Amino acid sequence: MVRKALVLGLLALLAGAGVQAQTATAATAAPAANAVDASAIQALKDMGEHLQTLKRFQVSTTLTGERVLADGQKLQHTAAAEMDVDRPNRLHVRMSSSRSERELIYDGKAVTLYTPALNYYSRVELAETLAGLVKRLQERFGVELPLSDLFVWGTPAAPIEQIQSAMNAGQDFIGDDLCDHYAFRQGALDWQVWITAGAKPLPRKIVITNRADEARPQSVSLISWNLQPGFKDTVFSFTPPKGATAVELVPLKTK
Repeated sequence: MVRKALVLGLLALLAGAGVQAQTATAATAAPAANAVDASAIQALKDMGEHLQTLKRFQVSTTLTGERVLADGQKLQHTAAAEMDVDRPNRLHVRMSSSRSERELIYDGKAVTLYTPALNYYSRVELAETLAGLVKRLQERFGVELPLSDLFVWGTPAAPIEQIQSAMNAGQDFIGDDLCDHYAFRQGALDWQVWITAGAKPLPRKIVITNRADEARPQSVSLISWNLQPGFKDTVFSFTPPKGATAVELVPLKTK
């Protein structure tokens, strides 16, 4: 059997194009202290609680990331992802960029990672909730799921205590949706989120700025929702295509 490690994740797709993009939960360096607006923190909690009430839905995103050249010039690249979700433990993700396509299929018992261009797939037995899946894939295999925070907010794993400053930045329209705009500082990252105003708060845009790099590269994610999806349960099943090769998903090395 051919043995290759599959690299999966929207940020991994961008990294393949040379883009530097990071998630808000990855920061560790502590910035100068700033005020934490309790209402901004509460908005995150309300958003998380609402996200956890969503059972069957589709969500898609277009991510624009920046790569900084040695002379400081910035280059932008894009990637996209579409997700079919059926809580508590079924997920189908399709990720694409100009350089690569990946799929992840999770049926609640095993996760399959598929690379259509190579016709390679890897299957790992896992029985987790979606939040648990996010954690296990990241810690065990270094696999980053796009929009993984959607499955973490509203759970005890949400990184509320890591936020070092928070503010309400007013309101903006994202598409046709009036959104409340919030800004946060968390270690070496500044991040912003636009949340639909009203009783059903959903994130519609996320901007992350890496302050560890003096060029301040950013990633911008625009998020769209379909809360009445028409997909069938078969979308969470994977049948290897003709000629597909099973490959090993190699765990991260531990010290």
